[in-house]
Amino acid sequence: MLHSTKRTAALLGGVLIAVLAGCGIPAEKGKAEAGGTEAAAPRVVPDNPTPDRVTPPGLAGMPPVLDPKDVYAADRAGMMSPVVKNFPARVYVPNTKSNTVSVIDPKTYKVIETIPVGHQPQHVVPSWDLKTLWVNNDLGDSLTAIDPATGKAGRTVAVSDPYNLYFTPNGKYAVVMASMDRQLVFRDAHTMKKARTVPVDCAGVNHADFSTDGRYFIVSCEFSGELLKVDTAKMKVIGRQKLPLRGAMPQDVKLSPDGGTFYIADMIANGIWVLDGQKFDRPKLLRTGKGAHGLYVSRDSKEMYVTNRGEGSISLFDFAKRKLTKKWHLPNGGSPDMGGVSADGKVLWLSGRYNAEVYAIDTATGKQLARIAVGSGPHGLAVYPQPGRYSLGHTGVFR
Repeated sequence: MLHSTKRTAALLGGVLIAVLAGCGIPAEKGKAEAGGTEAAAPRVVPDNPTPDRVTPPGLAGMPPVLDPKDVYAADRAGMMSPVVKNFPARVYVPNTKSNTVSVIDPKTYKVIETIPVGHQPQHVVPSWDLKTLWVNNDLGDSLTAIDPATGKAGRTVAVSDPYNLYFTPNGKYAVVMASMDRQLVFRDAHTMKKARTVPVDCAGVNHADFSTDGRYFIVSCEFSGELLKVDTAKMKVIGRQKLPLRGAMPQDVKLSPDGGTFYIADMIANGIWVLDGQKFDRPKLLRTGKGAHGLYVSRDSKEMYVTNRGEGSISLFDFAKRKLTKKWHLPNGGSPDMGGVSADGKVLWLSGRYNAEVYAIDTATGKQLARIAVGSGPHGLAVYPQPGRYSLGHTGVFR
């Protein structure tokens, strides 16, 4: 495999941090890039287009939110899109060190298939139109498509450094979190043809979430301990700040149901940063547990599950009370990382990053329902299908 100058430079500054973090693993990679230019791509009309009407001044083309007081109002149990109604319920687990995706039947808690994919798959990401699952083969410089109707792998698309993947709320672009390339790359949401590359100065772009109106999104920079604010329509970084903690390592990002607050998990701070996205001022820290990593909203929008990877626990945050109310500990420990909530809201599924396993947790009691052996290095698993009208990406952020 050829060594590239930018990979070598990135490694010198970030490899030690990356080894400690275990979320993004920098490495030298060859380039297999999809065709495209830096010029903006023409508008992509979704297969099931939504009229370009939102409550001003929202992002043009974005489906209106069902409830301005709850951005997750379309994610209630049973509110399945017609697109996904016939998809079998499955849990798709990318194994970063095995270069496979384990497919679990949630009814039996059994692995029913193992799919070979590209080098170091990091996340399984539902497409904006809900029709495809994209496996992010980070060091393989590619995306592998899985058909959720059959559970079978399909085409592979060349995409540089796809550590994570998001979609603009209007379905126009995919946004590749190119961590080691230090770029946000906007691509056609269907073909993945490059539309615009946005260089970033921070190190380790990895997670994000969008504002209620879709006009901007907040991005975490894992290796430099920074946050970015990005204008969605202009595809431009409009804000940048260093987190007020030495060695901060921000991870998952999640918007509150009322749209007023962004929460950012931080593995070194051992908690979540509480940020006013509009003001983008200095955030406050709420400690949850060692190695805070993943953030997931309950089906009723009342609680958020915070995975504490370093201590094998899950903290529960009450949105209305704005405080932590419970903590669940996995029996015999573990390394809960990324995951999602079942369609009925009764089970929280999480990968055990350092234990080659997946955890199924009862959301009513916190009891572990199953611990399932999978491949090595399981990471951003996707529970699919889930309620919602469209996907914003990651392991399943639906609106």
